[in-house]
Amino acid sequence: MEEEMNALQKNKTWELVPLPKGKRAVGCKWVFTVKQNPKGEVDRYKARLVAKGYSQTYGIDYDETFAPVAKMGTVRTSISCAVNFGWPLHQMDVKNAFLHGDQQEEVYMEIPPGFANSQTAGKVCKLRKSLYGLKQSPRAWFDRFRRAVCGMGYTQCNGDHTVFYKHRGTFITVMAVYVDDIVITGDDAEEIKWLKENLGKPLM
Repeated sequence: MEEEMNALQKNKTWELVPLPKGKRAVGCKWVFTVKQNPKGEVDRYKARLVAKGYSQTYGIDYDETFAPVAKMGTVRTSISCAVNFGWPLHQMDVKNAFLHGDQQEEVYMEIPPGFANSQTAGKVCKLRKSLYGLKQSPRAWFDRFRRAVCGMGYTQCNGDHTVFYKHRGTFITVMAVYVDDIVITGDDAEEIKWLKENLGKPLM
């Protein structure tokens, strides 16, 4: 829990403020999971802070929620191209993906359970970044990711908005996004290496 709280504070996910008059704070809870390795042994224990998004009200603390998800046909096509053309296939998982989304709406959340103290008395968390459980989190994350990769020179595909591609001379690099998983393939080894290094950096 402390590790998760440190990550949230480092990411500047919220600021402590008094709850404005007429506003309501959504609740939050801790979700605990046990991560196992391929042998079935306990690898690590994980705690994730989740907002109780079901208590949000449309038009007040959220608006649009739609976020595109890669079609299975797109994933199959990417794998098929990699196999038939002999392209390398890379998979990346984005750690705490939804926490990278910028919060557009005005959302207030209660103090996380177990972390209330004298400094938090009478205050709530005004969210600056999206949080797991919020209805708009997937959309906020994808929008920030889209802006970042387009800023790297990639073009968003019209047929499937979760696919991005980049031509360099006769070479091509293709990337498909499925929620917080990224599949990368293509025949431009130099570009793929550069892309992976840049995706590993904090999104600007």
